[in-house]
Amino acid sequence: MSLDENRFSTLADTLLDGIAEAIEAALDRADADVQAGILTITLPGVGQYVINKHAPNREIWLSSPKSGAHHFRYAEGAWISTRDATISLVPLLVAEIKASTGADLQLP
Repeated sequence: MSLDENRFSTLADTLLDGIAEAIEAALDRADADVQAGILTITLPGVGQYVINKHAPNREIWLSSPKSGAHHFRYAEGAWISTRDATISLVPLLVAEIKASTGADLQLP
């Protein structure tokens, strides 16, 4: 089932804001900023993550300094990779940040 624009926007904004809040709360030296549907996370010594809404395709796009570029669609309550259905956005992000910083994030 395809998301309508309003539902997509609500889900994506909630996700981006939740990730930003969790990063800021868990990591003292990290910077997380959401502007116009784009979340930029800067982790000193690790690099920069960019997570953004791509409304035309109803996708979330991730650019990771660890795993590269990914596109995710909302399905069955999670953001699932468009290339590999075994990859979900939140677990991927949690695992990469834990491997890089040791922090256990609680993401939405």
